[in-house]
Amino acid sequence: MGKQNRRRRTGRKPVPGPTLDAAAVAGDPARIAETVATAALATARGDKAGVRRFVDELAGPGPLPAEVAEGTARAGRRLIAHAFDSGWLPMDVHQAARRRVDEFAIGYLTDLMAEHRAPFAPDTVDEIWQNQLDAMDATVWWDTDRPHPGQWADRALLSGSEALDSIITALALLLQLPRLEPICPLPGTPARPVVHEHVDAKTLGRVRGLLAKAESTSFAEEAEALSAKAQELMTKYAIDRALLAHHTTGPALPTARRLWLDTPYTDAKALLVDQVTRANRARAVFAADWGFVTIIGDDPDLDAVELLATSLLVQATRTMIDTAPGTGDSRTRAYRKAFLTAYATRIGDRLTTTTESTIAHSPDPTTLLPILAAHHTRLTQALTTYFPTTHTRGITIRSTDGWDAGTESADHAHLDRP
Repeated sequence: MGKQNRRRRTGRKPVPGPTLDAAAVAGDPARIAETVATAALATARGDKAGVRRFVDELAGPGPLPAEVAEGTARAGRRLIAHAFDSGWLPMDVHQAARRRVDEFAIGYLTDLMAEHRAPFAPDTVDEIWQNQLDAMDATVWWDTDRPHPGQWADRALLSGSEALDSIITALALLLQLPRLEPICPLPGTPARPVVHEHVDAKTLGRVRGLLAKAESTSFAEEAEALSAKAQELMTKYAIDRALLAHHTTGPALPTARRLWLDTPYTDAKALLVDQVTRANRARAVFAADWGFVTIIGDDPDLDAVELLATSLLVQATRTMIDTAPGTGDSRTRAYRKAFLTAYATRIGDRLTTTTESTIAHSPDPTTLLPILAAHHTRLTQALTTYFPTTHTRGITIRSTDGWDAGTESADHAHLDRP
């Protein structure tokens, strides 16, 4: 009664769901493509029962019919292209899928991304794009003379209805992806190729070695000292690079990457990433709804951020567990969130101190400081370009014990030890 009264008062009527008539589109790949996309939209809106009936009627219990496979392939190509046009990169789609759909939908999306990449010449595909596809082992393994969905279903040992259900679930995820700030040129972009400069292999190997030791030791003080040494090495490398660039070709424009965080406590983990970026002449913006951080800076600095942040997240979690007092409170979400937040804040302070000390003791600080100031200006401009509107959000702490324990654990680190 209350609902009907509200409808009469506001003048609104219930919005009918989309029409999903399998019989009306049977045998017509073009109409099947449109209806599959509509079914994905219905799934995204929560109409699972109606979609289930449509799937059973269209695909049936046997193998995926050829015309359904062709229509589904058309819908998939259109929606993955839309996701990429909206600023999503291959690894972003993969990470979002890991968190929201099953392994069959993940596998389908991986193939869909490989198919999207296939027609473009290698020199028109950005390095970041290609590296992300390679990391997922995304390749075109199927016979391209036949629609992919049928071959994928056979390979996954799925019936026609099972395959179509997984595909619609995957496409529903693509429809839910919000528009992001573009941080990488799309494949086939007829522009100058983006040249990514990375940390040299020797320095990278030393940093990885230090961080691997930090992650394996059971002594918090030793782990933090090793992490600080890694920070010092990366800062020295950045100083040498900045001085060289100043005397040669000039600085490149800052770039951006996305780091995905695992639940729980993503806001506290994002704070840790933010602290690491600031210590390495970069900046971070957290997308709380999806759980990723966009980091902005020069490529070598972003290499440092990725390595250090990933390692410190492992170390922080282990320290939180190892130093817990064994009481009931130490196992609560409030305690652990407070611990990680305090740990991130204190470690950020100490990493920044390491960076500032390394700069102060550099061979030519008088020349270096104006260069770093100019870099800060470029970074601020890049941040405004990528994110014209941002807002600051706080983290609510509900455990004093967790905060004190996190701060104490960070304070026990001897970061000035070589």
